[in-house]
Amino acid sequence: MLASMNIALVAAHGCHGLITSRALLRTLARTRANLGVAICGNCFAARRSSSSKSSVFPCECSTTDITVTQTATDSAENGYPQYHRLLPCPSFKEPPRVEHLVVLEEGPVVEYISKSLDLPPLYVADLIHFGAVHYALVCPQPPPTATPEQIRLFKKFTEPTFLKGRKSIKGKTMGEAQKTFRITRIDDFVEVGMYLRVYVHPKRFPRCYEIDWKSRIIAVTESYVVLDKPAGTSVGGTTNNIEETCVTFATRALGLTSPLWTTHQIDNCTEGCVILARTKEYCSIFHCKIREKKVMKLYLALAAAPVPMGIITHYMRPINLAPRLVSKDCIDGWNLCQLEVLECREVSWPVADIEAKYCIEDCGWPSKKKAYECKINLLTGRTHQIRAQLADCGAPLVGDSIYMPAAVAEMANPGSNPFGRSKKEYTSEEDKEIAVAEWIALHGKEPALAIGLQAYEISWDSGEHSYNAGTPWWNQGQL
Repeated sequence: MLASMNIALVAAHGCHGLITSRALLRTLARTRANLGVAICGNCFAARRSSSSKSSVFPCECSTTDITVTQTATDSAENGYPQYHRLLPCPSFKEPPRVEHLVVLEEGPVVEYISKSLDLPPLYVADLIHFGAVHYALVCPQPPPTATPEQIRLFKKFTEPTFLKGRKSIKGKTMGEAQKTFRITRIDDFVEVGMYLRVYVHPKRFPRCYEIDWKSRIIAVTESYVVLDKPAGTSVGGTTNNIEETCVTFATRALGLTSPLWTTHQIDNCTEGCVILARTKEYCSIFHCKIREKKVMKLYLALAAAPVPMGIITHYMRPINLAPRLVSKDCIDGWNLCQLEVLECREVSWPVADIEAKYCIEDCGWPSKKKAYECKINLLTGRTHQIRAQLADCGAPLVGDSIYMPAAVAEMANPGSNPFGRSKKEYTSEEDKEIAVAEWIALHGKEPALAIGLQAYEISWDSGEHSYNAGTPWWNQGQL
C-alpha cells in the first residue's frame, strides 16, 4: 500500500481532457442523472431509472425503517452483476477498503478503475461523486510496508528518463507533482504513471437521512446560516465523503442555489451550533474573526465524574491522529490547550431509552447513577480538546468510546498513562515509547453516533451576534 498524502480540498486539475468512448459516455450520462437526489420527508430518494427497484433501507441507529429507492446497474449492458448504489445510504457497514493504483494504461478514469478493481462503472462514478477518488501526477514514496512489486512500480515511474516525457508535470517539482487532489469529474482521463487512491467503501453518515434539516436551522441571514448540527454527522465532509454532510443537506433543505461554506468544525459525534457562510467572502471574514479570537464558543459537556471549576491547562501532542495525547506538564513542541469550567452540576445519568436512541456506548464506566453537566468556555480550539482534557482529569464524557476506556484503565491501574498524574519514570526513551504505544492501545474506537458534548452557544463581535442550540440529547427524556 502506498503512502497516504495530505488531501487538498480543491477541485482536481491536471488530467488530460481527451475524448471518452461513446458507450462509456452514454453509461455515465445516465449515472449523472441517477446521482441527482431530491429531499422527500427526512430521506433522500435517488431518481429511478427503468431498471430500478424499491427496497427498504433502515438507517443505522434508526428506530423506524425508511423506505427509499434503490438503483441497480443493468447487468446485461455492462457485464457486471447488479449492486447497491451509494445513494441512498445502505443499512449495513462495509469494512474499510482503500486501494492504491499506479496507472499502467491511459484512458477514462472510470474505465481504468473499473477494470483494475473489478468494480461496476456506475459504482466508480458514485465514488467520484462522493469525493472518494484522489490522484497525484506522480506516485508518492512507498511506505516501509510496500510490497516488492509496489516498490518496483514506484522506481519505474519515477525514473528521470520517464518523467521527462510527461508534459503534465513540466515545470513542477517532484513534491508538487506528488501532491494529491480529489477527482471531481467522471469524464477525466488518467495517464500512465499517475497515482490513484480509491476509497472503495467510503465512511457513511446514515444519520443524515433521519434528520428534519429545516427544523435544525437556527437562523438565516444574508451572510450566513446558523445550524444546530445533529450528532453523528460531518460538518463539511471527510476525505472520502463530501456528499453526506451538514453543508450539503442544509443547502438543500433551504433550497439555496449556491452551496454553503464551512467556516469551522466540530466533531462528528458532537452536536450544536455551527456557522455556515453563504458566500466565499463571508467565509474568509469569519475565519479572520476566529483567528483574531473574536468568536466565543461555549459548550455543555456531560462528564462521568465531577470536574473542577476554573481554567484547566494541558499540552497536546502535535500529531494529527486520534487519540490526542495530553499532559499537564509543558512538553517542548506540544500545543497549549486551555478551557474554563464555568459551571458543574450533578444530573441524572441518561435513561436507557435515550442511550439506545443515540447509540451511547457502555465504555466500562463503573457507576452510572449520576453524571455531571459542565458549562465550558473553550479558550483554545484543538481537535478533541474537551474530550482529551476531561478524560485526563478522570471525568471522561459519557459515551466517549475513544477516551473513556483509557480513563477507566488509569483508574484501575494508576500510572498506566505515561503522561498522567501518576506517571512513572522511564529508564530510556525506548521504554517510554513502548509505554506510549501501550497507552494508545487502551483507547477505544470512534463513537457510533453521539457523546455527551454540545456546542450550545456561539457569539462574535462582543456578543453582537449570539445564538444558542436546542436541548441537548441527554435532556430529551425530560421534555
